[in-house]
Amino acid sequence: MPPDPGALRVVIVDDEAPARGLLREYLAAHSGIEIVGECANGFDAVKVIGERAPDVVFLDIQMPKLDGFEVLDLLERPPAVVFVTAYDEYALKAFEVHAVDYVLKPVTRERLGEALAQARARLGAAVAAPAPSPATLAAAARPPGRYVERLLVKDGPNVHVIPVGQVDWIEAQDDYVGIRAGGRTHLKPQPLAEVAAGLDPARFVRIHRSCVLNIERLARLELYAKDSYVAVLQDGKQIPVSRSGHARLKELL
Repeated sequence: MPPDPGALRVVIVDDEAPARGLLREYLAAHSGIEIVGECANGFDAVKVIGERAPDVVFLDIQMPKLDGFEVLDLLERPPAVVFVTAYDEYALKAFEVHAVDYVLKPVTRERLGEALAQARARLGAAVAAPAPSPATLAAAARPPGRYVERLLVKDGPNVHVIPVGQVDWIEAQDDYVGIRAGGRTHLKPQPLAEVAAGLDPARFVRIHRSCVLNIERLARLELYAKDSYVAVLQDGKQIPVSRSGHARLKELL
C-alpha cells in the first residue's frame, strides 16, 4: 500500500528496543501516521532526521553517546519534537515553562495521544511560535550548578565531540563561534552568549565581548596601554581584555 501523502511523518529515537516498540505500537493505533525511521542512538538520529525530514520526532533524552538535546543541537532544521523522558520533576517544570511537549516514561497510550494531538496542532498553526534553542532547553533542564561537559560541532557528515577541558578559547565570528581546541578552530553556528551560558563560570571567563577564555590556558596578564590589558596564553597567543573582562578575571585569579 503506497504511503499517504498527507500522513504525519514520524521518527522514533530511543536507545532501548522495547521503548521503540511500544511507541511504534501506540502510534499504529492512530490514523495518518507514517513512521519513516527508528534510531537507537543519537548519531544515527542526526543522520536519519537530516535525510528524511520528518514532521515529528519522538526523542528520548537520556541516551549514550549523544543525548536528546545534543541531537537537536546538531540539526540544521529541527522538526517538531516530543521528548520522551524519565527526567525528574525539576526538568519537567523546565519543559513546561518552555512549552515543550514531553511524554513521561513509562509511556501510556493516553499521554502519547495527547502529545500527538499537540504536535498536530502546532504543525497546523498558521503562525508557529518559535521553539527555544536546544541550548536553552538543556540549560533549563540541568539542575543548578551543572554545566556542559562537552561541545559538539557538525562538520559535514562528521561530528566533533570536544570536551570542555580541551577548549582554549571561544570567539564570536559573525553568526558563528570559533572553538579553539587541540590546535584547530571549529566553527559552530551559535551565538557566543548562548555557548558561554552553558560553561562553568569558575573555568571560563568572558574577557571581551567577542571572546571567552579557559582560564587554565592563561599564563599572565600584561598591561598593553593605560587601563588596557592583554591575556597572554601558555602558547604565546595574546587576546585583548576589556575593562569588564579584566574585572571578572581579577575575581578568579
